[in-house]
Amino acid sequence: MAFKVIKMGLTMALFWFFTTARAQTIYNLQQALQTARTNNPVLKREQYNVSISQAEITTASLRPNPIVNNQSLQLIQPNRFPEQTGWANGANRQVWWQITKPFQLPMQRENKINFAEQNVRLSQKQYTETERSLFREVAQKWLDVWAAGKQLDILENASSNIDSLVNINKLRLKNQVITNTDLARTELLANQYAIQIKSAKQIYENELTNLKFLLGTAEPVQIDTTDRFQFAIPSQMDALIQDALKKRSDVQTIRSKMDVAEANIKLQKSSALPTPELGLIYNPQNKTQYMGVFATLGIPIFSRNQGEIKKSETIRQQAEQDLKTTELQIQSEILTAYRTYQTQNLNVQNFSKLLTQSQSILGSVKYSYLRGGTTIIDLLEAQRSWLDTQHQYYDILQQYRQSYIDLLYTSGLINQFAQ
Repeated sequence: MAFKVIKMGLTMALFWFFTTARAQTIYNLQQALQTARTNNPVLKREQYNVSISQAEITTASLRPNPIVNNQSLQLIQPNRFPEQTGWANGANRQVWWQITKPFQLPMQRENKINFAEQNVRLSQKQYTETERSLFREVAQKWLDVWAAGKQLDILENASSNIDSLVNINKLRLKNQVITNTDLARTELLANQYAIQIKSAKQIYENELTNLKFLLGTAEPVQIDTTDRFQFAIPSQMDALIQDALKKRSDVQTIRSKMDVAEANIKLQKSSALPTPELGLIYNPQNKTQYMGVFATLGIPIFSRNQGEIKKSETIRQQAEQDLKTTELQIQSEILTAYRTYQTQNLNVQNFSKLLTQSQSILGSVKYSYLRGGTTIIDLLEAQRSWLDTQHQYYDILQQYRQSYIDLLYTSGLINQFAQ
């Protein structure tokens, strides 16, 4: 019976473990960006802007509706009625029926459609730029989770070392090898680590929650701390700049704005032309039938849409200036990001030696202390030095990864990375 109970308990434990493992997805940076690209609620909302602009093409393609006009005149003086007629007699009434239709010039309709199509392209480019900004936010939050997790790992590792030392010192105190002060100092540091670990765990959980929202998923998430950011970045800065000037989403958005402005200029100029209205008239007057035609055409003497034409030309000039400014900004951003990336890369490589050295020193001092060759003060100082070195190393590694993300963002490669 006892064996069956143990077997059932193990089966349930294994089932729980594998179910939890399946439910919790581990994301590297690229997978996080790809998930956000599909599920992020902000992007889902922005997708409607493209659909809204596409509806404008339908509106621009519609032709003006026919117009029906009726005017009825009734003779109201009975003494004027013809003999043997009353109010309802057609001899005492005049009716005007008119049906007309505005005829939009072909160039006006064509320019409206073209303007709407350019606005759709602009909405698509703006959506891509929104993606680029969101990807940076997701990458930043992914890095925040990574940094919080590393800080927690460092503290837990340090706490584990001190906890083992506390247990050893309790035995050594029992054997009267050390004093109460040595044990108290060790326990004090262990308690400090315990408090710091609680705060670090809360920060880590908070960052995971924020990342979960950006990913747009309801499942528990974890990040792949072994991700080494292997996305290929061109080794030449000039190649990065030239590629960004052509493909970065904000540049493409501005160029699309210029196309919209150009289409709007054509539309406003064609809108200055009058729209003719033609139709037929049926006019029974006192039982006498009349037919006629109707035609109207505005004379563009005073109003020729001058204001909208000038406005559209100014918008185009503004977009041209915006493009020049953005191109200069791109060069400056990539230059700064690329140099920072190279510097941080070297810093990580150089600091790795110090990390190994601090670990070796701590091991040597601990070995010496346990054999009575040094004091607890030396050991605790070596422990603090090791912890400081760990913090500094992961701070530098975080700065390197931050520079990598910044370079992906400024170069526009982050959109490709998220594909």
